[in-house]
Amino acid sequence: MKLSHLSETLIGSEIVKLGGEIREKISQGEKIFNFTVGDFDPKVFPIPKALEDEIVEAYRQHFTNYPAAEGNLDLREAVAMFTKEWEKLEYVPGEILVAAGGRPLIYALFRAIVDKGDKVVYAVPSWNNNHYTHFVEAEHVVVEARPENNFMPTAADLEPLLRGATLLALCSPQNPTGTVFNKEELEKICDLVLAENARRGDGHKKLYVMYDQMYWHLTYGDIRHYNPVSLRPAMREYTVFIDAISKVFAATGVRVGWSFGPAGIINKMKAILTHVGAWAPMAEQKAVARFLYKKDEISQYLTAFKSEVEERLQRIYEGLITLKKAGHQVDAIAPQAAIYLTIKVELVGKTTASGKVLESQADVSAYLLNEAKLAVVPFYAFGAAKNSPWYRLSVGTCKKEDIDGMLKLLKSALEKLS
Repeated sequence: MKLSHLSETLIGSEIVKLGGEIREKISQGEKIFNFTVGDFDPKVFPIPKALEDEIVEAYRQHFTNYPAAEGNLDLREAVAMFTKEWEKLEYVPGEILVAAGGRPLIYALFRAIVDKGDKVVYAVPSWNNNHYTHFVEAEHVVVEARPENNFMPTAADLEPLLRGATLLALCSPQNPTGTVFNKEELEKICDLVLAENARRGDGHKKLYVMYDQMYWHLTYGDIRHYNPVSLRPAMREYTVFIDAISKVFAATGVRVGWSFGPAGIINKMKAILTHVGAWAPMAEQKAVARFLYKKDEISQYLTAFKSEVEERLQRIYEGLITLKKAGHQVDAIAPQAAIYLTIKVELVGKTTASGKVLESQADVSAYLLNEAKLAVVPFYAFGAAKNSPWYRLSVGTCKKEDIDGMLKLLKSALEKLS
């Protein structure tokens, strides 16, 4: 049958496809070390007890009707307080929009700003920018980020691409890489945006920045999170933030996210979502509104949560570097943030014990899954080149007792190659 151009040309999710293959293997009794999902196993990483209690209490108080289209006022006031307290950014409730997690907010932002044929600039690998750009029939202007820059786009990468663009999509800490912008590079990028908008003058469509900071609380060691508006206050006019409880509180299924930025853009995003109906549930909104004021409970939770995530990332990183030092074609970038480790498995051209040559990166991915029982997401699922040997490894469902077994089986699989 003939359907819409969008539905006929939409690219399916490589991650969903991979997830289906993994579930099939697990259903057949195979032990799979599944590091693919950007989610949490609630048995390993439960949401904060104080948040859970507030959600239960909100349902007991029968908060089950429609919430306000832009998000309940008490929640937007709590988000304003939380953002000021924790990030020193001052926004009022009228500059804040609440929805069911980050996805509808990102979609609404693309719809509010970008017209068909407009230029959207984004780096790869990155999460879903290619799909959202396709949704609005915009022109894809893509930067292939490099490992020497921790797969973060640089000002030098972006400078020749921003002229005439409508949206620059940035994410830090970044999904899939778990890496961040350093202060100096983000300042340079902000200066490019400000210069481009000054060049356009009044009466012309401006260049806006989507700043997805979903993982910003989850940084490790000496790594710090930076944002455009704190570094360059003039960026406030052009920056729309995407944030949520999804990752920072291991609450991916609770579905409460928020966006904040210029009131004019936020109001247009609200108008779009009014017709989509992508609001966060009333009870969860009431619960989060109360929870965000519990600074001591939040601090205690984050201290323990970050320690557990960092330990997993660091142990796997050290294990991969040990394999690298032993002469195997693997590598990794030291963990910086989020729940992800960027790893490299460069085995194209190797021959398996059965005599099969690994002719493509897809063959390598299949070998890792079938021989090492290791499931990780290739960077080509995030828009990178098909021959990229880099992968995202997520520890959100990782049990610490599985790490040594995973590394041992990976080592065995690597040793079988010639």
